[in-house]
Amino acid sequence: MKKLKLKPIRSHQEARTYSIPYEEVLNAAQYEAVTHTNGPALIIAGAGTGKTRTLTYRVARLIEDGVAPESILLLTFTKKAAREMIVRASRLLDGRAEKVAGGTFHSFAHTTLRIHADKLGFNRNFSIIDQSDAEDVVNLLRSDVAGKNKRRFPRKKTLFTIFSASVNRGLTIEQIVEDQYPQFEKNLEDIEALREKYTLYKQKHNLMDYDDLLLNMHTLLVSNADVRKSLMKRYSHVMVDEYQDTNKLQHAIVKQIGAHGNIVVVGDDAQSIYSFRGAHHRNIIDFPNDFENCTVITLEENYRSTSEILDLSNEILKRASTRYDKELFSHIHSEQKPMLVSTENDTEQSKLIAQLVLEQREEGVSLDEMAVLFRSGFHSFELEIELANANIPFQKFGGFKFMETAHVKDVLAYLRVLVNPQDAVSLHRILLLHERVGPETSRKVIDALMASRWEAAKIPKFDFRVPPSVQELFPFLQSLNKSKAAVADLVSEVAGYYRPQLKKKHDDFNRRYADVNALIDMSERYSTLHTMVREFSLDAPVESVADIGPEQQEDEFLTLSTIHSAKGLEWEVVFIIWVLDGRFPSTRAFDTQDSLDEERRLMYVAVTRAKRILCMTYPRHFLDRETRTVLSKPSRFIDDMEDLLDMYMVEPE
Repeated sequence: MKKLKLKPIRSHQEARTYSIPYEEVLNAAQYEAVTHTNGPALIIAGAGTGKTRTLTYRVARLIEDGVAPESILLLTFTKKAAREMIVRASRLLDGRAEKVAGGTFHSFAHTTLRIHADKLGFNRNFSIIDQSDAEDVVNLLRSDVAGKNKRRFPRKKTLFTIFSASVNRGLTIEQIVEDQYPQFEKNLEDIEALREKYTLYKQKHNLMDYDDLLLNMHTLLVSNADVRKSLMKRYSHVMVDEYQDTNKLQHAIVKQIGAHGNIVVVGDDAQSIYSFRGAHHRNIIDFPNDFENCTVITLEENYRSTSEILDLSNEILKRASTRYDKELFSHIHSEQKPMLVSTENDTEQSKLIAQLVLEQREEGVSLDEMAVLFRSGFHSFELEIELANANIPFQKFGGFKFMETAHVKDVLAYLRVLVNPQDAVSLHRILLLHERVGPETSRKVIDALMASRWEAAKIPKFDFRVPPSVQELFPFLQSLNKSKAAVADLVSEVAGYYRPQLKKKHDDFNRRYADVNALIDMSERYSTLHTMVREFSLDAPVESVADIGPEQQEDEFLTLSTIHSAKGLEWEVVFIIWVLDGRFPSTRAFDTQDSLDEERRLMYVAVTRAKRILCMTYPRHFLDRETRTVLSKPSRFIDDMEDLLDMYMVEPE
């Protein structure tokens, strides 16, 4: 193995006086990371271990060691993160760090391509198109292919998603289609041809989308040694934050610009949870193999959570198949272990959370210091209704807000018509879901219904021709109106009728139908359809600050968030709901070890958001409508950990 020969910045024997007392303000592992000045290094920064502080002090130390600020390149995933670190480092050094080059991968690529675009066949004044504009270009080119195609062809948004996923995940179009859109496998040849047309169109019109910035940057580095050497000479020290979130293309770019060896990356393999965006877990795992003589430094002292919470997070992580060894520890102790609470069903779970939130509020914990986390956006739908009923203000992050989803609105429109046949708005919505029905036909049908004072129990007669799909609608509504079935069964009937319409309307219908199933589950709490429709119409969940009038505004809000959206945040009190095997991890994650491992890392991220109190809940009896199985066991990620948990069972009243 070749040994790296790097010229030291200063002799180790040379006495050095620093303006910052590094040894006094950093722990031993942080100090090692900050004082590592030459050669590649991987800093594994566990949750809450002061990653940003370490990077900030490392920038300051490099400058104090004589490295020119403008020769330091700091790559992050948001401009805000880069700016924050540079500002903090500047404060430490009286503004000397202001000249550090910091930004996102995309901004770095953009700056470089503005200088060297001609080497790739573009003019230097190329335009950048956002996703909306890119979708419009795809749609323009799509019309030629879709018009000749007898089969249903993907919509512009789906096509762009396929193209983007191919770039960011380093997979072929065929692999993306097979994995995520199998209904379009018969269109594969046309989709691939369209991708080629899209690429040529951008080249011809001097355009790049956001994915092209990375793709063309990598092409430039690989194909032009002079540019590569110039960048390495300009940026003698490269640092990359959140390395577990890099995709294959970003990792390939880092290997090119960091080939001089002065490359330091920071991340936590245990928080690699964005594979759906293209993040590649192996990047951080394989980094020491890709950079010769790489030093691995692990930050393990946590400054956020109690040691009892960390004991649980450590045990969760130990069972992962691929990981770096680390043991988070804290000097913060509590008599309260993490809690695992089971309820009879999902409705009781929501009531419990609302009750516990109110209890914590009475004990002096503000709503701002509490969060409810969940695996998927639709997992909070039931809870949103319960919180609204309890007058607990909240904001939701990640996933769709319940009442914003078009498919939930579609199903509710059917139900509203059953309760109020004169609801012209809902009638218009459901009529437009039917084949060969446009606004004009819908208007004529509704006018005729209103004139005849139509009731859902009757099948109307029209004195004009209506499409067959409309003729089928009214017998269906009549059968529901006369049915004595329970509310959940009625909603299930509507969902079954609506499913083919959903499939025609949306390319991602499977994901959307999971939300419809959640609506069916929620409907079981209502004794009458009228009550359900009234509650959803008048007491719809509060969704954001903007939804509350000035007279209703509160100073604080409970946070509801998917775990993906909660990464990097922390709260005094954290509730994790639906910690139920089959929901978390999802049954879909059982297919491969990689997907199951990522779900485990997701649980680790959720647990480590809690500072003082962690409460996990799950219903003991839940029918999964997709798999037709009853789920009843707590998540396998925390099963058999009784010694680390306080366990409770809430009995039905």
